[in-house]
Amino acid sequence: MFPYSSTRWGVTLRAAVIAVAWLAGSASTVAQDAPDCTRGLLEALGWRFVVADVAQVRIEPGTPCDRSDLSAAQAAGDLVVRVPAGMDAVSLARLERDLLAHPATHCAYGFQLGTATRRAVDQLSANAGYRFSALQVGWIGFGPSGSARDGWEPIASFGRGYQPRAGNYRAIQAFYAGQVRSECGVGRQVAQYATQAELYGREGFDVAFDADEIVIGTFLRLHRTRSILLGSEAGEFTRDGRAVAASRSGRQAFMGLPGFIFHVLDRDTLDDLNNQAENFVVYDVGESAAALLRQHGGFEYYNQRNRTIWELARRLPGRKTHGYFQRLLVEREPALRAALSASERDTVARIDAELADPFYREFAIYVHKQGVKPVGFHIVRLLDLNPRTPFQIELALHNLHTTLYDRYVAYSLDACGGGGRSLQAGRGPTRPAVD
Repeated sequence: MFPYSSTRWGVTLRAAVIAVAWLAGSASTVAQDAPDCTRGLLEALGWRFVVADVAQVRIEPGTPCDRSDLSAAQAAGDLVVRVPAGMDAVSLARLERDLLAHPATHCAYGFQLGTATRRAVDQLSANAGYRFSALQVGWIGFGPSGSARDGWEPIASFGRGYQPRAGNYRAIQAFYAGQVRSECGVGRQVAQYATQAELYGREGFDVAFDADEIVIGTFLRLHRTRSILLGSEAGEFTRDGRAVAASRSGRQAFMGLPGFIFHVLDRDTLDDLNNQAENFVVYDVGESAAALLRQHGGFEYYNQRNRTIWELARRLPGRKTHGYFQRLLVEREPALRAALSASERDTVARIDAELADPFYREFAIYVHKQGVKPVGFHIVRLLDLNPRTPFQIELALHNLHTTLYDRYVAYSLDACGGGGRSLQAGRGPTRPAVD
């Protein structure tokens, strides 16, 4: 069972509209007299409707959450619906609505969400002008020309909050190509909004969300706004901090999820306050990593491994040397390793064995300004920056599979039907009815 009780899926508006256009069908596809928007949404996502010699509907979902992409899922025979010839329109409509809530549909949504996340993150990572801030005048820095040039307007003092002023997509582009500074918390927010921008496309992102729903700033500030991430428009949250439910579902359940790596011991153990935590979005998850997360029941097992790695690292010399552990454990510099004593080499071998686990190598996350790296890189990096405390990883509260999915489905169905944005500005689309 998929972990999120109200999980749905997202797909680009263009894909949905294209899908509707070719719904006329063939000998193996259920024919309809008029385009069906719900069917178009499902088929664009990957479901295949097949007329078969069956007495009643047979849903053959397969296991799409475990596949690398939609092509692999379809090649494996996932996402097939066999319907009896002559099935009446009312029953077909009920079937289509039911499929919107099917666990396999939830997994298929992960394919679309993962693609949008990677498209957004790749552009953010490629922008050398988007830098990490330490000390600066405001929380977010837009440079001497101010935020207006980059399409943002302030809503709080000292750079603690901004919203788009001339189009939501244009505002996101400032982080794709502009000269901007922020810490990794804002970096995570931007990546989350940018994922929605890539999911909807330029026009859809501008139309579907009000400007004051796309707010960046301190996390405290977001809670006081209409932000779709953490404000009044966020709606229903998924709470799966240790990734127990996501791990049970499979790799596609992780796509685009926000999270953070944070210190375990008290604040007075920190040496670098600018790196007391790392905010991230999940970029991709390898097959072996997903299998082990399911086997171990989520992040808790690996948080224990993180502590073991930290305890072993404290036995090694040179901890005050700049970048020592990254050079030793990630770059594996021969000179550093050759200088170790026999007992120290044994310790390094034990750390190497821990880091060889596929979770540390295949669970890829985006952290501003580190770009896309596996989790193991970050655990090692933090050994250098804050060596007096272990770190652990958790997923953050999110609404990717609840409110944001519901809004996307409602928007896409309305656009397919030719209604444009049928709801007044300031009111999110309601959850589509499921018979």
